[in-house]
Amino acid sequence: MTHRTRPFAFARAVSLITAAAVLVASLGPAGAQHRRMSFIRDAEIEQLLRDYLDPLLGAAGLRKGFVRVVLVADRSFNAFVADGKRVFVNTGAIMDSTTPNQLIGVLAHETGHIAGGHLARLRAEIDKATAIAIIGTLLGGAALIGSARSGQVGTTPTGAYGALTAGPELARRSLLAYQRGEEQAADRAAITFLERTQQSPRGMLETFERMAGDSLFAASRMDRYLVSHPLPQERVAGLREVATKSPFFAAKDPPARQARHDMIRAKLFAFTGDAGEISRRYPARDTSLAARYARAIIDYRFGRPDAALRAIDALIAEQPRNPYFWELKGQALLEAGRAAEAVAPLRRAVAIAPNQPLIRTMLGHALLAQGTPQSLDEAVRELTNATARDPDNYEGFRYLSQAHARRGDEGNAALAAAREALVIGQVQDARRFASRAMPLLQPGSPAYLAARDIAEARPERSP
Repeated sequence: MTHRTRPFAFARAVSLITAAAVLVASLGPAGAQHRRMSFIRDAEIEQLLRDYLDPLLGAAGLRKGFVRVVLVADRSFNAFVADGKRVFVNTGAIMDSTTPNQLIGVLAHETGHIAGGHLARLRAEIDKATAIAIIGTLLGGAALIGSARSGQVGTTPTGAYGALTAGPELARRSLLAYQRGEEQAADRAAITFLERTQQSPRGMLETFERMAGDSLFAASRMDRYLVSHPLPQERVAGLREVATKSPFFAAKDPPARQARHDMIRAKLFAFTGDAGEISRRYPARDTSLAARYARAIIDYRFGRPDAALRAIDALIAEQPRNPYFWELKGQALLEAGRAAEAVAPLRRAVAIAPNQPLIRTMLGHALLAQGTPQSLDEAVRELTNATARDPDNYEGFRYLSQAHARRGDEGNAALAAAREALVIGQVQDARRFASRAMPLLQPGSPAYLAARDIAEARPERSP
């Protein structure tokens, strides 16, 4: 499991003119443009969420694999769509979902937003709201000018002030009404997708019931016209009426799916919580596989490598075909400075799960750390494979750059560094590395053309 903090780079900002219009824009995804988020990459968690999401995409008529799941290191319960190609899921949404069905319900709702084209339509609504705000502001300004000509500016006439503020307020309410409608549409679509995949909407209902309970006091003081989502109790009532009529309402998650879900929750608690929380949640008397997984990770995290390796070996003995146990063993050895020993378990993990680029990346890292000419050659092969399968794999590009550099291939080292910089949103650095790479690469080669494309890239401008 790896972490990375970087600016939110997936949602495009909408350029708005007036201060009131900027306030309207901040209600939508564009308002997240300047937030910093910490992202997590983990092969096991990402694979399970893809297994949850792909059937829903198929039910929505979207190509499976078209949408990526991005893990946000945030303990709050939240998920959102930013660009129609990525669903962002907070780790808190996974950790607080006690059943797969609860999290699947959340993903079904987000699929509803993607299938409905809500993000593109939201941009159009923001444009409309901006126009309303600008017109209202201009009319208000005209009223103030009229007051000035009549010598009344010093008294700030109520009518002139009302004209100045009415446009932005109308724009805000218009946009919020649109967002509430889209949230309800996404709820209805989610129920449809769950039925098409013969899954229960119970988990979705349970999730919204819990969220409604958490916000009950605040909801009692809300103005229904000044929120972007339907009021919690009203939303739950409408959802309950439809969900309980589903022929699959009583359907349960298969035991194997529940077991995998328990494992990723244990993994997240173990990697992100403190030792006290983990010991309370997964005490020694709990002998379940998930609890032993969590305790093995805690031993590894808190500097008890021998205990961790014994616990991981016990897990492997129980499930020798589980690639993530082999991956954890390789990670524990690698981060203990035992790179040569880490290679064998990571090779085993790759053999079991050859389509997991993040595991190949860790193997490439171990081979790079081993540092022999043969291991560097193999590192380049593994890291090239990993980054080709996962173009957002910034760590893969970083290690690939280092491996090329240690082999004396400065051109491809600079190109890989450019690709890493591009992934993490550092466009100027990417262009600089690409410009450095071009004279060192064979003109007309795929690597040269890739470097040229990056060197000529420009930061994406807001519309």
